[in-house]
Amino acid sequence: MKYSFFSALLAAALSLPSAVYALGSSCSSPLGAGTAAPGDPFWLQNIEHQGTAAFNPDPSAYQVFRNVKDFGAKGDGVTDDTEAINNAISSGSRCGQGCNSTTVSPALVFFPQGKYLVSSPIIAYYYTQLIGDARSPPTLLASSGFSGIAVIDADPYIPGGNGAQWYTNQNNFFRSVRNFVIDVTQVPAATSATGLHWQVSQSTSLINIVVNMSTASGNNHQGIFMENGSGGFMGDLVFNGGKYGIWVGNQQFTVRNITVNNAATAVYSSWNWGWTFQRVTINNCQVGFDVATGGLSQSDQTSEALAIIDAVVSNTPIFYRTSTASNGKLGGSIVLNNVQLNNVPTAVGVVGGAVVLEGGSTTISSWGQGNTYSGTGSTGTFVQGNIPAPNIASNLLDGSGFVFGKSHPQYADYAVSQFVSVKSQGAKGDGSTDDTAALQAVFDQYSGCKIIFFDAGTYYITSTLTIPAGTQLVGEAWSVIMGGGSAFSDQSNPTPVVQVGASGSSGVIEITDLIFTTKAQAPGAVVVEWNVQQSSQGAAGMLGGAAGTNLQEPACVAGVDPANCYAAFLALHITSGASAYLEGTWVWLADHDLDGDGYSQISLASGRGVLSESAGPVWLIGTAEHHVMYQYALIGAKNHYLGLIQTETPYFQPDPAPPTPFTTNSAYHDPTFSGSQSAWGLYVETSSDIVIFGAGHYSFYDNYSQDCLDTNTCQSQIVNTDSGSSIQIYSLSTVGTTYQVSVNSQGIVNQDENINGFASTVTYWSPS
Repeated sequence: MKYSFFSALLAAALSLPSAVYALGSSCSSPLGAGTAAPGDPFWLQNIEHQGTAAFNPDPSAYQVFRNVKDFGAKGDGVTDDTEAINNAISSGSRCGQGCNSTTVSPALVFFPQGKYLVSSPIIAYYYTQLIGDARSPPTLLASSGFSGIAVIDADPYIPGGNGAQWYTNQNNFFRSVRNFVIDVTQVPAATSATGLHWQVSQSTSLINIVVNMSTASGNNHQGIFMENGSGGFMGDLVFNGGKYGIWVGNQQFTVRNITVNNAATAVYSSWNWGWTFQRVTINNCQVGFDVATGGLSQSDQTSEALAIIDAVVSNTPIFYRTSTASNGKLGGSIVLNNVQLNNVPTAVGVVGGAVVLEGGSTTISSWGQGNTYSGTGSTGTFVQGNIPAPNIASNLLDGSGFVFGKSHPQYADYAVSQFVSVKSQGAKGDGSTDDTAALQAVFDQYSGCKIIFFDAGTYYITSTLTIPAGTQLVGEAWSVIMGGGSAFSDQSNPTPVVQVGASGSSGVIEITDLIFTTKAQAPGAVVVEWNVQQSSQGAAGMLGGAAGTNLQEPACVAGVDPANCYAAFLALHITSGASAYLEGTWVWLADHDLDGDGYSQISLASGRGVLSESAGPVWLIGTAEHHVMYQYALIGAKNHYLGLIQTETPYFQPDPAPPTPFTTNSAYHDPTFSGSQSAWGLYVETSSDIVIFGAGHYSFYDNYSQDCLDTNTCQSQIVNTDSGSSIQIYSLSTVGTTYQVSVNSQGIVNQDENINGFASTVTYWSPS
C-alpha cells in the first residue's frame, strides 16, 4: 500500500487589477514587472546560495545548491556530461541506492542554459530538485548510443536484482524536474528510448518540460514511462513524436496542461485506481487515449477510472479507446467533459474497431461509462452515454471556458536584485534558533516590493508568523517553516503557525517550494490559516516522520497511544472570506519514519486535514491523509473545484476511534462520531456548487491489520454529505470501505455494486 507525509506542493497566483495589498516598510512602490535583461541567466543561477541542511551531520560542509557546471559538465552538446551531472546529484553521501528515504540531505541541482549530452541515465536521488534555466531551458540530449531506461530515472532497477529497485515505489517522495527540453531523436527510431522513467509518489512534480522523439513510422520512443507508484502531479508538458507520448501506470495522478503532437498514441494507460487529466491538447496522433480495461480484481488490475476535462483533439482518428468492451457492466470507468473534437472520426471505441461514440468535429459536453447514482437512494444505473455536466461556477473558469489553471511561479523575468534573502536579513534556518522575529521583520519590510527567498534550511518559529497579502516567496529545495513551543500546545486554544493574510485582506500571494511542519507536542497548531481573497498559493508542508519534528520512532512507533505524538490541531484552514488556488497539494501526516529505515510505521495525531469555509473560488488539486477526524471538510463552502483528491484513513483507527485523542470543537464545525467509526475522507455540510473531478478515498487498515481489505470492511463509511448540499462527484474510487457515499451519515452506495479492480468506482454521484 502507499505511504504518505503532510506535504503541500502548491503553485501559482491570481492577480486582479483591483487587488489590495500591504507594502513593507522599506517599499516605496510595488514590485512590478521583472527587470532582468534579455541576455541575463535565470535568477536562481546567480543569487547568493546560503542554504543549509539543518539536520545533516555536518550542515556547514554539506552543499544544497549544486550547479552542474561546477562539477565539470560542459553543456556544449558534444562532451559526454553524464558522469559530471550524476556527480553533482550524488555528492555528499546523499540518498541513493541502499537508502530508502531521508529528509536530511536535500539538493537543488541547477542546469544553466546549454545542451548536455548524456549516454546513460541521469539518476534523480531522493529529495532532489532538478531545475533548468527557466529563461532558456537547457536540452538533455541522449546520445545515439544511449543505454539505459530513460534520460532521467527516478527509481533505478538494480541489475541482477530480479526487479528490485533503489526505492519503494509507493514511498518515492520529493522529486521535482523543471524547465528542460529532453531530446532522444539521435537514438535510432527502432531502439527503445524514453525521456523520463517517472515511478514516483507524492510531493513530486514535472513542470515545463518538452520531450522530442522520433516521428518515424513504427518508432519505439516514449516521453514518460511510469509503471507503478502513488502520485502525484505533473503539468505544463509537451511531447513531440514517439510511439507513446506518455505510458502510465500509477495509483492516482493529476495531469494539467499536457500537449502531445505527432505520436502514435498520446497516452497509454496500463493501470490505475483513478487519474484526472485537466486541459489536454492532442494533435495529429493515431490514438489519443489507449486504455487497458476489464480487470476486475487486484490480480488482473487494469485502468479503473479516467476523468478528462477540457480537451482539444485534432486530426486524430480515435480519441479514447479501451482494450475490452464493457458490455453493460463496470470494467473501467470513463468521464469526459468539455472535449472538443476536430476531425476525430471515433470519439470512443474499443480495440478491434467497435465504435462506442462517434466523433467528427464536435464537442462532447459530458459523457461517461460506468455506474452512476443520483439522489439519496442506493439504486445505481450503468450508463454508457450522457451524464450530467458539471455545474462549475463561472469564477472557476478562465476566459476560454476551461477550468482555470496557473503555472508554477518561477519569476523568470526577474533580476536577482528584485529578491531578498531571509538569511541575509538575519534568519538562521538551523532548526533550533527561534527565527520568528527575523522572518516577521523580512515580511514587514519587504512584502510587496521584493520576492522573498527562503534559503534552504529549517526555520523554527514559536509564535504565529503573518504573511501579508501582496507577498511572493519561494523556497530552495523545499525550505521548512517549523512551528513549536507553548503557543501551539493547547488544543482548546487553536493557534496558527503561519497566517496567510489578515482576515478580510486581498491581493496576490505566491508561496512555492516550502514545507510547513510542526515540532511536537503541537495539539493546538493550525499549521496554515489562509485568509487572502482572490489569491493562490504554492508551497509545501509536512507533519511528523522527519528529523527535528520529535515525531519519529521509537517514541511514536506504531501501536503507541497517538496522544503521545500530537502533530497538529488542523493542517490547513481556508477561512470564509478567502479564496485559493492549491495545486499539487499534499497535506500529509506521516505514517512512517522518513529518517529511520524509511518504512517502519509510526502513530501520530493530527486532528483535521483541510477545512474550507470559503465562498470561493477555490481550486484544490492534491491530497490529504491520516488526520483523525477528516481529510477534507467543506463547511458552508461555495464554488469549489477539487481534482484529483486522494486520502487515507489513519492506520491505527478505529482504536482509538475519532475524535480521540482530540475533542470536538464546535467553532471548527467538527463532525460527531459514534461507535467504531473512522475518519471521513470527505465531509461536506451546507455547501453549494462543489465539483469533485476525480477522488480516491482509501482505508487500508483496521488498527494496523489489513485482513479487512479482503471484505472491504476496514471502515464502514468514508464520504459524507448532508442532504442540503449541492455537490457533484465524478470518478470516485474507494478502497476498504463498505459504503462509498453516505448522506447524513447513512451509507447509501455500497461498494459491492461497483468493484472495478482493487478499488471500487462510482462514475458519477450527486444527491439531487
